[in-house]
Amino acid sequence: MPAALSYPGVYVEEIPSGVRTIVGVPTAIAAFVGRALKGPVEEATVITSYADYERMFGGLWVDSAMSYAVRDFYLNGGGRAVIVRLLHAVAPAAGGDPAPPPPLSIKVGDMTFVAATQGDWAKTLRVQLSPPPSLIAKAAPATDLKVAATAPFNIFVRDISPNGPSEQFLNVTLAPGPRQLDKVLASNSQLIRVKDKIADDKELTFTGLQPLVDDISVLEQAVAAAKLALVATPGDAAATTALTKGSDDLTKALAALPDSDGGELTKADFTPQHGQENKKGLYALEQLYATDGLFNLLCIPPHKTDGNIESTLIDEAAAYCERRRAMLLVDPPHGWDSPQKAGSEFAKQTAFTTTSRNAAIFFPRLKQPNPLRDNQLETFAPCGAIAGIFARTDAQRGVWKAPAGLDAGLVAVPELAVPLTDDENGLLNPLGINCVRKFPVYGKVVWGARTLRGADQMADEYKYIPVRRTALYIEESLYRGLKWVVFEPNDEPLWAQIRLNAGAFMHNLFRQGAFQGQSPRQAYFVRCDRTTTIQNDIDLGIVNVEVGFAPLKPAEFVVIKLQQIAGQIDV
Repeated sequence: MPAALSYPGVYVEEIPSGVRTIVGVPTAIAAFVGRALKGPVEEATVITSYADYERMFGGLWVDSAMSYAVRDFYLNGGGRAVIVRLLHAVAPAAGGDPAPPPPLSIKVGDMTFVAATQGDWAKTLRVQLSPPPSLIAKAAPATDLKVAATAPFNIFVRDISPNGPSEQFLNVTLAPGPRQLDKVLASNSQLIRVKDKIADDKELTFTGLQPLVDDISVLEQAVAAAKLALVATPGDAAATTALTKGSDDLTKALAALPDSDGGELTKADFTPQHGQENKKGLYALEQLYATDGLFNLLCIPPHKTDGNIESTLIDEAAAYCERRRAMLLVDPPHGWDSPQKAGSEFAKQTAFTTTSRNAAIFFPRLKQPNPLRDNQLETFAPCGAIAGIFARTDAQRGVWKAPAGLDAGLVAVPELAVPLTDDENGLLNPLGINCVRKFPVYGKVVWGARTLRGADQMADEYKYIPVRRTALYIEESLYRGLKWVVFEPNDEPLWAQIRLNAGAFMHNLFRQGAFQGQSPRQAYFVRCDRTTTIQNDIDLGIVNVEVGFAPLKPAEFVVIKLQQIAGQIDV
């Protein structure tokens, strides 16, 4: 009612309607976890294009299956992705807990710089300090230029690798202020940082172009010697000696360089001790939920030298997806070179033991040209391309449409590792293995939409991927859209508002064709009243909301019955 009725007249009061619109969550945010050339380590970084990945994580890298998976994701229609870069943790020489290798650093003049992120990519960085033009004019040509710390100077950073980026920061100083060097680099540079705090009273010596690796000059000299030897006349003994010496020097120089890439990942890098509580490894994705973010699809491309990942890692990743209402896209093991072997090993659970309804496997792997190896055809994991098809189908048809069929064509996939026939497909589909097929005219398409609970013998209610993903979509949307209910008075007015808002959300899905049935009564229901929340629940502070829906299931088998019409005999 109005605050105070003090004078005779008409008072106006606005009454809340109780409408709190529930917005559906995004359905195709793919999370990729693995190695990358550069970029932040164990940080959940959101990107929206492959150009973002190239800028932040270095693009394609032969040692990173994740880089190819992210490329395939965007080629096949992906939108938003989350990247978690991992480095193999190694134990320090003096003992202690394993930790990722530190980034490369170098002393340039009077200052020490460090690469913005770990990785051997920083071996091609060059740093130069130079004075402004006014100071150059005053300096003696034959003497080193030294200025007070308060004087402004310029810093140039360049990556000399092909298409490498460059940065410049003008009129920075060591003294505190808006152009203080360490703060400017921390805010604006994607390449380097200041390693230690700089003394304000230190004099600065300007230098030429300096590398971030101390012994890079040895490497460059060895490379130059090898190149000179290669252009010498074949058969020349002196040239052969020079070539051998140049190769030996190059090998020694490469071995002497510090390793900042960390090497091959292990399961402990994905699931470290106390990883979930510290948000490390795979559980760095928990950082999304600290800022009300989420992911829906999880891809862990192969990281072992044999082209596989650990079976126990698949099991733990599937369990994590169940907790976070996401789907795990499982790649087939590299050794599955025939449908018979795939079916046998899958039935015996030799590759992994999980039968999670929040996971699905796709067979076979894809053959694609590798631009880093003269476009030679190589075998790649399909998870990135499959995630892209999930995203494309969601955008075009909705999460309730199976991401399979003739419309689910693969882009930039010229061949499949194992071509399949109808009969071979019939061996795998009843087990819950989704096949990727090649058809004339249509090309390569996804030809299966079952979860790991999709085996016919299991008869699970979440046999199909679209049914499971629709349920996860509704759960996550209602979970986020009904948080306003907490601490509200638990009685009929609140229950009526819950029925109104949840019912409006479900009715909107019904209008989009997400459910079976010709009427809302046949398609869904929302219950929140005295039948769902009794007095004991009220005393305990509990309100129960029951939501049901009739899911659309894909037409997996199309049966055509054909009959001849027999001629009638006239009597």
